[in-house]
Amino acid sequence: MGLLDGKRILVTGVLTDASLAFAVAELAQREGAELILSGAGRGLSLTRRTARKLPHAVDVVEIDVQEPGHLRDAASLLAERWGRLDGLLHAIGFAPQSCLGGDILRADWPDVAVALEVSAYSLKALVGAFAALLDAAGAASVVGLDFDAAVAWPAYDWMGVAKAALESLTRYLARDMGPRGVRVNLVAAGPVRTVAAKSIPAFAAFEDTWERRAPLGWDIHDATPVARACVALLSDWFPATTGEIVHVDGGVHAMGG
Repeated sequence: MGLLDGKRILVTGVLTDASLAFAVAELAQREGAELILSGAGRGLSLTRRTARKLPHAVDVVEIDVQEPGHLRDAASLLAERWGRLDGLLHAIGFAPQSCLGGDILRADWPDVAVALEVSAYSLKALVGAFAALLDAAGAASVVGLDFDAAVAWPAYDWMGVAKAALESLTRYLARDMGPRGVRVNLVAAGPVRTVAAKSIPAFAAFEDTWERRAPLGWDIHDATPVARACVALLSDWFPATTGEIVHVDGGVHAMGG
């Protein structure tokens, strides 16, 4: 019997099989979950190709979180097919290049607005769109992928600000969705070599930091620890945990300078 037997889960953010979201989806299937993946824009065809690498076939729906019509259509599709949503993985983040690189003064508001909308507000957009389906599950779980925003990281700039907004938003969603039986938590992952990571200038600085400072060690090529944490939070094993940030980073967040 798997941790997620009988669970119906929407997984966003699968782009390639190196994506953290793919690792979560693969493990969730092995633990018994029924999945639907989402993709958007030019990446949608890539999501569909990557979905074929999962142990079991899954459907892929288009959800551009900046398009309210996509959210409405996806909610209607899931309502017709499933009637409820037991779990939701938020693995969406994007910032224009002007928002990254080590000079936070460089970006203008239009680019910053995109980073905040896609990387933080999208969590509210998804939860709001699927609220009735999450309610219908009785005890649903929303899990988001995070990168610890407690400090300023090299080159991370406005994406770090967006992650801070995501962390704050998670607490407010936990407050408002808790009475409806919906848990909302984040997993703050250490750096893993994904497509998203490659878009961050000076990503090697993150790798060097973790190699030096993680008391448990850290493998930038292994998404398994992150996937296990997400699957555990999507399961029924954390029924009284919400508004939490679970660090899966080898312990770096707890170390001094």
